[in-house]
Amino acid sequence: MIDKQWHSAADAVADITDGSSLAVGGFGLSGNPIALIEALLAQGTKDLSVVSNNCGVDDWGLGVLLGAQRIRKMTSSYVGENKEFERQFLSGELELELTPQGTLAEKLRAGGSGIAAFYTQTGVGTQVAEGGLPRRYNADGTVAVASPAKDVRTFAVGGESREFVLEEAITTDFSLVHAAYGDRHGNLVFNKSARNFNPLAAMAGRVCIAQVERLVEPGELDPDSIHLPGVYVHRIVEVGADIPKRIERRTVSAVATAAEGA
Repeated sequence: MIDKQWHSAADAVADITDGSSLAVGGFGLSGNPIALIEALLAQGTKDLSVVSNNCGVDDWGLGVLLGAQRIRKMTSSYVGENKEFERQFLSGELELELTPQGTLAEKLRAGGSGIAAFYTQTGVGTQVAEGGLPRRYNADGTVAVASPAKDVRTFAVGGESREFVLEEAITTDFSLVHAAYGDRHGNLVFNKSARNFNPLAAMAGRVCIAQVERLVEPGELDPDSIHLPGVYVHRIVEVGADIPKRIERRTVSAVATAAEGA
């Protein structure tokens, strides 16, 4: 078996060149591969096309690459927590391909599974299928690039004819993911909600780079507990359990607040 351990995040991302496409794990700020993102920021890579559920916030996650204007295009399902994202998109600086969340997940999974495309009911009867959804604006606010119409076909499902829209799978040059545990063969275990889009992003990248909080020896992970097999992972970097983890929006209940003040 190949030892996939790399000694630093900087070395692991060094061959990600200008214009590369990336699939990046994370949901909100949970499961963001921040060490790899910051290493990519430090080396100055630009004109990136990024596929991720969202784009972090203004000063964390993918938001740090966006703020430095290193991202040319985002393919996402949710972009509502990042003011700089809004500014760049509406000013025509950033291209955006909005994709329904479940469809985005399946496009990544399909890409990693060798499936070229699939039909889904999600988006039928909307601009997702019919086209015309703005992808890039001109500086004056007019639409420069709009989404194309997609193939819609009728299939009989459960004895009922229904319309389905064709969605193409996603593969990228690289993928960046975060996991709680990994071994030197690339097998990964994710922690609770940090699992989110990370396995799917990992599958879609032709070269998957994983940062893990703890690196163990092959055989230490229970085979039944492995969430993503090492066949999908090409490089693994240990970043430590104390790596910073941001909370996107902290909320507490009234009961908890009263108890804390007592």
